[in-house]
Formats: sequence, structure tokens, C-alpha cells
Amino acid sequence: MNYKTTVHFDFVKHRNKFFAFSIALTVLGILSLFIFNMNFGVDFKAGTNMDISVGKKLTQQDAKDVLSGAGFADVTPTVGGDKGDRVSARFDEVLEQTEVKQIQEAFKAKYGDKVSAEVSIVSPDMAQELGKKTIIAVLVASVLIMLYVMIRFEWRFAVAANIAILYDAFVVVALFSIFRLEVDLPFIAAVLTTIGYSINDKIVIFDRIRENLRFGKFKNQEQLSDMVNQSLWQTMARNVYTVLAVLVIAACLFIFGSESIKLFALAKMIGLASGAYSSICIAAPLWLVLKGKQKPKAKQPAKTAV
Repeated sequence: MNYKTTVHFDFVKHRNKFFAFSIALTVLGILSLFIFNMNFGVDFKAGTNMDISVGKKLTQQDAKDVLSGAGFADVTPTVGGDKGDRVSARFDEVLEQTEVKQIQEAFKAKYGDKVSAEVSIVSPDMAQELGKKTIIAVLVASVLIMLYVMIRFEWRFAVAANIAILYDAFVVVALFSIFRLEVDLPFIAAVLTTIGYSINDKIVIFDRIRENLRFGKFKNQEQLSDMVNQSLWQTMARNVYTVLAVLVIAACLFIFGSESIKLFALAKMIGLASGAYSSICIAAPLWLVLKGKQKPKAKQPAKTAV
């Protein structure tokens, strides 16, 4: 079978540079997590979230002035909605019913009786439970993906794919930690869907590598490296078009979506970009490294005719 195709860039040749960059970003992310931790939203720490509709357009400073008048000067609200008439305020403590009513009355005093509010309260126990379940969800997804790839392909593909998808998930976490972006439940959904999209790219590439490996004869590491590089470029168009299609949707959500969905869309964009990068620059070259360490099978002695 002829697997040759046009190669525009030798990804395999520069694999050590990609590995070094990925390791550096991982170390930077780990340091950020140790020093700054994550900027957890109210979903993962005890507190109260209030979404207030006032029925009139207002600015962030207007909302902040009202909250200051109600005794919450340290809270920084965000203003959104189609008409710029919704205020989202997050409090680090669990508010009493009297305090919630006090805030509502403060907005009603300025904007009238049409003011309405939705209140979400997370207790310390609930926040801790959500954090544990999030970690378990990511680990279970990773293990099941590794088992699937191991059954369909072989253990080297499984190891390379799992390292790459865990890297993709960690890149999203690391960048949110470095830039102090808020982490909430939609963020976790973005991380889990990132893992799903990421493994799809890797399966496409690995399937082509396996096909080329089956029909080709490779006598040395150089020929094997060339086959991997050819496989990457044979699947390049499909992977790029797939990622771009979803990236455009995520970008539209980020630009035109409400405030509550912007960080979800941003996490998706980061995860998709990282997934495309890791599939080409980490997973396939890493499989090649593992394959290169495979010990050749000992030749069986020829049987002599009796």
C-alpha cells in the first residue's frame, strides 16, 4: 500500500521541541495552582449568587453603588442581559434571608417594583462534595478512554492518547489559574467535552497510523518516523476542519453569548486548540517514542525436515 502524501512540515523531527514546550507549560500551570490555586466560583465554595433583573438599563457602577448602599461595598457585580438590565453579584458568604431581602429592597428603591431576583446558595458541604465529584468524573472519563483505546488499538496508543488528553484538560485548568478566571460548573462541562473532542482527533490519527503500519514494511526508526509524519498529513485536513467548525461555534458563543456562558465558551476554545495541538505534536510522536523502545521479536529457528 502506498501511503505517501505531501509533507509540508516534519512534526516528528521537531517532537522534542513540542515536548519541551508542553512540559514547560505544565510546570508553569502546576506552580500557578500551588501558589494561586483556582479562582473558584460560588459553585465550588460556600457562598451566594444573586441574579437581579431591574427592568432598566444600568452600568456596573450603578449596580455597585446600590450594593454599597445595602452594606456590601466589597462586592464587584457584573451587568449583562440583552438590554443590560441584569446584575449578577457573587458573595463569598452564605447570606441570611434578611440580607437577601435588604439587597432586593435597595434595588427596588432605585428601579421600582419590577425588580426580581434569583438566589443560589451553596453550603460548605455541598461545595466540597462538588469538588470531589469533579475530580472523580475526570479520572473515570480518562480511565474509560484508556481502556477503549487499549481494546481497539494497543497499549502504546492508549498511553499516548491518555497522556495527551490529560494534558489538554490540564491546559484549560492551568490557563484559568494563571489568568485568574472564574471556575464554575459550566467550566467542568467544558473540560469534560474537551476530553471527548480531543480523543476523537487522536483516534482518527491513530487509525491511519495503524492502517499504514499494517500494510507497510518498516525496517528502521527513520522509516517508521516517516510513516507517522505521512499519517499526520493524511488526516490533517479532516482534523483541522472539524476543530475549526466547533471553534467558530464556541467563538460565537463567547462573543454574542450572555455573561454566564462566556467562560464556558472560552474554556471550550482553549480545549479545542490544545486538543488539535496535542493530537499532532504530542500523541502521535509519543506513540513513536514508545514504539521505538519495543524490543524486536526473536526470530524462530527454521525447522529442519526429518
